[in-house]
This record gives sequence, C-alpha cells and structure tokens, in this order.
Amino acid sequence: MSIITKSITFLVRPMTVRRCISASCINYKDFGDIFHLEGHESNIPPYVEREGENIDLKKARLIYQSRKRGMLENGLLLSTFAKKYLDNFNDSQLKLYDRLINLPSNDWDIFYWATGAKPTPPEFDNEIMDLLKKHIKNEDKRARIMQPDLY
Repeated sequence: MSIITKSITFLVRPMTVRRCISASCINYKDFGDIFHLEGHESNIPPYVEREGENIDLKKARLIYQSRKRGMLENGLLLSTFAKKYLDNFNDSQLKLYDRLINLPSNDWDIFYWATGAKPTPPEFDNEIMDLLKKHIKNEDKRARIMQPDLY
C-alpha cells in the first residue's frame, strides 16, 4: 500500500447520514424520517369557531389567514378579496368568511369552488362565496400578481 493510499484511508471515515428538514439546519439534529404515506394528509387540527372574539382582532386574523394559505393562487385571490371587502363585512359575514377559509382542509377545494371548476357544497354556497366568485372574475381587470400591502 502506498503512502497516499494510507493517508486517504486515514482521512476518509464512514459518516452517518442524517436528514435535515431545514436548508439552514446547522446542527443536523436527527429528526427521524419525516414523510407522509401516499394518500395520507398531515393531521390538521379541527376548526374551532372563536366565540366572543373582538371584531378588530377577528379581521386582523382573517387578513393574515387570507394571505398565508400555503398555496400561492389562494393567497393572491383571498388576500385581494379580504383587502377589498373585509372592512365592510358585518359580524355574520365575517363568520361565513371565517368558516369558508378555515373549515375545508384542502385549499384546492376553495380554489375550485370559487373559480367554478367544481360545484360549491351547500354549506359554503352563500353570499360570501358569491362575492368571492365575482371577485375572481376580475371584471375591472385589476392586476393581481402581488398581495396587497399591509397597513
């Protein structure tokens, strides 16, 4: 064995491969195998209606939830919808909107219902869904390539 081979053998050691769930993970902690079996969705906590919530707090929460959908299409549609209509909603309309964006566990369902690709289930077929469908038609031809500013 040559001296170079001995040096390389000494320098190269077996390494344990660990998965990191973050691109910026520095410590490489062992989180185990994180995966979802095909056909199984992650566990989403059930929607609990918030009774007695301050109306300003409710509007702020709904604006945040409209923006942070996890799906760009709905983030754009719902955030521009919330910006345009939320301030003028009464308590019952806020409740309907809250249910619409929080009860379905799949954002694609909301997208398909609002765009008319799938029929809206009776529990979501109401004045807020009608307003959302009208908003999505974008009859005034506004550019909706960015979420509105927060202020």
